[in-house]
Amino acid sequence: MAAGSAQRLFEYRLLGPLEVRSGGIQVPVQRGSQRAVLAALLLKSNQVVPIGELAEVLWGTAWPPSAQVTVQNYVKRLRLALGDADHSRISTRPRGYLIKVQPGELDVSRLETLLATARTAADRGDWAAASAQAEQALGLYRGEPLADVESELLTQRDLPRLAELRLAAAELRAECELRLGRQQAVISDLRQLVAGHPLRERFHALLMQALSMDGRQAEALAAYQQARQLLVAELGTEPGSELRELHQRLLAGDPQVGAGQQAAAGPGTASQRAVPRQLPALVRQFAGRDAELGWLTALLGQAGPGTVLISAIAGTAGVGKTALAVHWGHQVAGQFPDGQLYVNLRGYDPDQPVPAADALAGFLRALGVPGQDIPPGLDERAAQYRSLLADRRMLVLLDNAAGVEQVRPLLPGSAGAVALVTSRDTLAGLVARDGARRLDLDLLPAAAAADLLRALIGGRAEADPAATAALAAQCARLPLALRIAAELAVSRPTAAVTDLVAELADEQRRLDLLTAGGDPRTAVRTVFSWSFRHLDAQAARMFRLLSLHVGEGFDGYACAALAGITVDQARAVLDQLAAAHLVQPAGPAHLGMHDVLRAYARELVAGESAADRRAATTRLLRYYLDAACAAAALLFPFDAGRLPAPPPYATQPAGAPPAGAPVSVPPMAGPA
Repeated sequence: MAAGSAQRLFEYRLLGPLEVRSGGIQVPVQRGSQRAVLAALLLKSNQVVPIGELAEVLWGTAWPPSAQVTVQNYVKRLRLALGDADHSRISTRPRGYLIKVQPGELDVSRLETLLATARTAADRGDWAAASAQAEQALGLYRGEPLADVESELLTQRDLPRLAELRLAAAELRAECELRLGRQQAVISDLRQLVAGHPLRERFHALLMQALSMDGRQAEALAAYQQARQLLVAELGTEPGSELRELHQRLLAGDPQVGAGQQAAAGPGTASQRAVPRQLPALVRQFAGRDAELGWLTALLGQAGPGTVLISAIAGTAGVGKTALAVHWGHQVAGQFPDGQLYVNLRGYDPDQPVPAADALAGFLRALGVPGQDIPPGLDERAAQYRSLLADRRMLVLLDNAAGVEQVRPLLPGSAGAVALVTSRDTLAGLVARDGARRLDLDLLPAAAAADLLRALIGGRAEADPAATAALAAQCARLPLALRIAAELAVSRPTAAVTDLVAELADEQRRLDLLTAGGDPRTAVRTVFSWSFRHLDAQAARMFRLLSLHVGEGFDGYACAALAGITVDQARAVLDQLAAAHLVQPAGPAHLGMHDVLRAYARELVAGESAADRRAATTRLLRYYLDAACAAAALLFPFDAGRLPAPPPYATQPAGAPPAGAPVSVPPMAGPA
């Protein structure tokens, strides 16, 4: 059995009570925690599941001291149940465990494959094949998914997705049956779906179409009134464009609604009925952004008649812009019954940014336009996109934008649609010309940063609040760094938080540790590099040299001295760095860097020659000495004769306060 366990086929069933079968015979899996561990592994099959995540599946964030040993014992029992003596099916990895699942063994994977195949068939108009595949997908459900698996984490994280897949399959099957003129076969099912999911407008629309096709116009109109009353009572909103348009067609006696001609409906009908739901999954343990979420929600009530609401979230790399936008999008999705569109524009990724024309092509396909009907040019695509969004209540999330010109063609053109943009750029042109409201996302507050670490790490962080606060400070309260540090702690379940704090004390070692297990897209150093590479040569040099500054904040005078340029040049460069969120406000007329960014800049400045670094530091210190002497002469004029004369500048930046001219000395941020 041991040698052949990798070849032995199993059937894992999660879409109902958890079952494992082999050769048609049920494999006994002990109820309780052992089933929860198996379900957690299967839901991330062929991926490493950290021990800390398995512990959270079992106990939430309050782990017992014996968590690691207990998880190991459960895995040992699972191996015995599966005949996995050689650990070829459940393998031990450095951070946790991985269950190897062959194609076709897991019902959830089969469900996703069937649904994707059904959608492809529907896209090419093969309604019979699409209906059959959607029905097969529905047949995989044997009841409530994970029905006998007790885990709060799995219930919150995975059940919504499995439930949504079921509804999507039911929706697609019903639409295909209507296309085939089989309305009588789905009316009863649609009534049950409407009763079980009354806020899902698509089910109401399909029921109205089915009733109309069956010659039951009065019932179809009554179904609309029932849907409208419910939506107004529950959400305070009128039905979306699909329901309203269908209602008007019913009132007008449109024969294409009631004569069973859905099978012949053209591209325009398909595009009108498409309701995309493209928001990414919610980030785990989202925390600390209540004020920002409230600000975004308040904007929804501020749009006047005919206004297209545009909001832009700007902030430094890793500050959580995407997480905030996606979290808010899920919160308010019910206010956008016509759908939610999403695109990652990859403005700062190592890959090329997504051209606006390509993003528009994706949106048009999501809105039901067949590929052959998508225009070739950017302007034509933008016009068709705006036409399809006219009078629809839709949320459009444009993530990771490189700049205004990439975003502008993707903006809706009519009221009812809301565009939400995230970028490391300030998107000033979007604010000035397009009326966007900008939200600058700052680092997490200290308390929220510590709360996030406690939620992600669990009991060890709860037990040592001082170490947890120190770890949050070392991560500069940057959500990306906090999550990577937490993952590092979870991968070392026997280590104390103080051990990690000690390891991260060295700034350069800190960048090495904050690598997210080697994932280049989430390593802190790499994410910062994507912002750095967009700078011009002068701004890039300034960013490197700023790591040599010894104070808490700096201004244009100090930066001019540091780089050996004029004050006006320095201020222009600082504006560029601020727009890229590589420096942040640090007091009146002063800017600064958070510690993790400073560590990255210090790593880069090592590439400068020792002579250039020494010259820059000398210019900076001589500027501060001269400014200090000038300030002393102003504050203590009667002691002027006893004050030391400042040495001359080796390189004097134009506009810097010369000795004896205290009136031009700017306010200082801190000691030199």
